[in-house]
Amino acid sequence: MQDTAMPQDAQRPVHRLIATYAESHRNPTNEVIHFICVPVIVFSFLGLIWALHPLAAVAVMLLSLGYYFKLSVSFGVGMLLMSGAMLWVLTVLPQAQVLPISVGVFVVAWIGQFIGHKIEGKKPSFFDDLRFLLIGPLFVLSFLYRRLHISY
Repeated sequence: MQDTAMPQDAQRPVHRLIATYAESHRNPTNEVIHFICVPVIVFSFLGLIWALHPLAAVAVMLLSLGYYFKLSVSFGVGMLLMSGAMLWVLTVLPQAQVLPISVGVFVVAWIGQFIGHKIEGKKPSFFDDLRFLLIGPLFVLSFLYRRLHISY
């Protein structure tokens, strides 16, 4: 009898979540759109919250990092570096420009995402499970990690 069990590493929740997310992100054009739009959406989302209050953006970042570190320490570190860099950019932007830039970028990036899914022919993963709004950045980061031979 052939062993059909998943490798031990593939049984981790983070691997299952990324594999499920990847099912609706197979088209190369959709992948490229996501590689651009997902980080931009994260940045603009932090910017929207930053415009309300900078400490609220830090709090949202810390809460999301708790989830990322729970899934994977290496992903938690990657997201800490990425979101930390994004928050730094927000500190150097003139405060009066953060909200209009964030709104514009957020809208354009989401339009890009939906165009990508139209090309893909599949609905966005978060329509089935809102957790996939947090998994999208890990999907993008997983490609970088594989290229750099970083395990997650």
